[in-house]
Amino acid sequence: MRQILTYGTVALMTALAPAAALAEGEVNIYSSRHYDTDERLYSDFEAATGITVNRIEGKADELIARMQAEGRNSPADILLTVDTSRLKRAKDAGVLQSIDSAVLETRVPGYLQDADNQWFGFSQRARIIFYDKAEVNDPPRTYLDLSDPRYKGLVCIRSSSNTYNQTLLASIIENHGPDTARAWAKGVVANMARAPQGGDTDQLRGIVSGECEIAVSNSYYFARAIRTDVKGVSDQIGMIGWVFPSQNAEGAHMNLSGGGVAVHAPHRDNAIRFLEYLASEQAQKYFSAGNDEYPAVPGVGLSPSVAALGFFKPDDVDLSAVAARLPEAQKIFNEVGWE
Repeated sequence: MRQILTYGTVALMTALAPAAALAEGEVNIYSSRHYDTDERLYSDFEAATGITVNRIEGKADELIARMQAEGRNSPADILLTVDTSRLKRAKDAGVLQSIDSAVLETRVPGYLQDADNQWFGFSQRARIIFYDKAEVNDPPRTYLDLSDPRYKGLVCIRSSSNTYNQTLLASIIENHGPDTARAWAKGVVANMARAPQGGDTDQLRGIVSGECEIAVSNSYYFARAIRTDVKGVSDQIGMIGWVFPSQNAEGAHMNLSGGGVAVHAPHRDNAIRFLEYLASEQAQKYFSAGNDEYPAVPGVGLSPSVAALGFFKPDDVDLSAVAARLPEAQKIFNEVGWE
């Protein structure tokens, strides 16, 4: 029977089944992806391979700390999480291992892989600019435009503790240098319509409520409001326009969802097989159809809600290089007073 455990009950699994005694034909996944639609990924993998998926859910930092505390006795085979910053934290914490997989190295673009093959990206979300079509005739066309004084008092964006914003600023440092990145962050703070608050959907709600006229959010929150009813967004979705930024420059910044094999994985071969499955045509299509994300593998078809946003140029900056810029990004946030 598939075990779906919360973080609070992970100790039970360790107590009842030490790593050395875990049965063959299993794979144990520590996941901070909180989407019900991922159930299809697990059940399809089980049906195709006969390998039982045991899943432990929790916040990324909690799971990483748990893996460190468990050490060699950890039952974890795989860590799945969202955003490059968290994948970097896992690597820096020493809870992942390098693997060799021709399937992953061939199917996943190089810029969506860790330089040491400790993690791979499997789905993406574009971090894009939304605006009130009735109030904004000339929306920002690049990320740097968000700091233009003409948008003073108009911008809703999340806090500096948000991993999506941390990775966005790190990519700006990598693409444009630290001085430009610092000036950008300072300018965005000056242009904020309100103190940073809430999640990405709340930034979209800010446009609908009139609190702000411009917002920054990941694409899949908006695509979800196209596909299904999202309170405070879907009923007024026609008033919101969007821009894929920097199309004549680096392209739209992409947030990554990915995973890697745990450093002490008791079922290493099964873990690699599961990651290879996530790069398959079937799984890649489901990332789009089930959760309104962009596939990591080129050429995979999009769901209607995602395709409705249109074609765009993504930033193909090396995410390993971006990850190395994260401490600098946090320092800049602190310096400019981005709450």
